[in-house]
Amino acid sequence: MNSIGDNCTELKKKYDSCFNQWFSERFLKGDTDDSVCAPLFKIYQQCVKDAMKVQHIEFKEIEGDVLGSDKEQKVPPKSGSSSS
Repeated sequence: MNSIGDNCTELKKKYDSCFNQWFSERFLKGDTDDSVCAPLFKIYQQCVKDAMKVQHIEFKEIEGDVLGSDKEQKVPPKSGSSSS
């Protein structure tokens, strides 16, 4: 999957690769120190934040729980059906 910003996609791929390698070769063997990918994550995270600004997406719009809240969009009931 590509990143939100076209210029962030390569950074995302590098971070994903680092994370997958850390997860399979370290985490699953008990090493929970995830700092090995932290520098890549910070660079990728900043790129995403910059892309969000360009696309006028505010961070507060994407944070927080939606599922199970009154903000969750639900499928309207079908016409003619009754609920018990």
